[in-house]
Amino acid sequence: MASGEHSTVSRRGFLAGGVAAGLLASESTAQTRESATAQVVSRRRRPLFKFGLQLYSVRNECQKELVGTIAAVGKMGYQGVEFAGYYGQSAKDLRKLLDDNGLVCCGTHTGMDTLLGDNLGRTIEYNQTLGNKYLIVPGLAEKYRNSQQAWLDTAELFRELAAKAKEQGMRVGYHNHSVEFQPMEGTLPWETMWGNASEDVVMQLDTGNALHGGADPLPFLYRYPGRAITVHVKEFSKTNDKALIGEGDINWQAFFALCTAVGGTEWYIVEQESYAYPPLECVKRCLQNLRKMKLPRVIWS
Repeated sequence: MASGEHSTVSRRGFLAGGVAAGLLASESTAQTRESATAQVVSRRRRPLFKFGLQLYSVRNECQKELVGTIAAVGKMGYQGVEFAGYYGQSAKDLRKLLDDNGLVCCGTHTGMDTLLGDNLGRTIEYNQTLGNKYLIVPGLAEKYRNSQQAWLDTAELFRELAAKAKEQGMRVGYHNHSVEFQPMEGTLPWETMWGNASEDVVMQLDTGNALHGGADPLPFLYRYPGRAITVHVKEFSKTNDKALIGEGDINWQAFFALCTAVGGTEWYIVEQESYAYPPLECVKRCLQNLRKMKLPRVIWS
């Protein structure tokens, strides 16, 4: 597809029914079909997919009462949490807190500077103690994204970081906001990034952020198979800026079908950044709504 085809949300795209089948049928190349088949086989060998919560969703609660908040998240039925800051706690103490509540760490959002130079070793050590193997950069300083050349250089930097982390059993990835889907010099930065980053780099696609940028996320799952190892499950609504998951415009059945078939997705991470109810109530309702959906059976096995 040309860049412009990703820059707007089409009613035949992410928000329309049957889009996954359409994409799988109409956009296949021989190489992508082979990749998709490999992903399906891989999914059959890994029968359990898990839901985590990005703790940024309940950041104020964590700041005030971390122990109680983590306990509440565990009781809701989440299986993991993704950190966006450590609240002044050691990795050992956080690991114990998670263990005590039947949770695991399914990722950390960590700044680019924590992965550079000698910081990388310290970051890996902290996260290994925490029990996490996904080091996700949640955003970039201007120098990393102010031109297409900057994005090419950034893709190469991620390639190098992912290779170093892989040696120690870790994964490095990048999480989108909306700027990645704004055309730059004739193409989309998201395409530049993932067209050049190695397959070892995790493409943490945030559904809501992509749609706020005017882009249909589904073609990217299909175009870069096996890269969406962790994803952010975030609602989008044109009419309700406080919509919870399942209350907006997103066709979640299509999204999960593609994640299952070609995305290689291991963790589905809920994130809620607007609140019709207290934050803990919001994330509880999000999980309840997901459990009511007719999603691929393997997710709930």
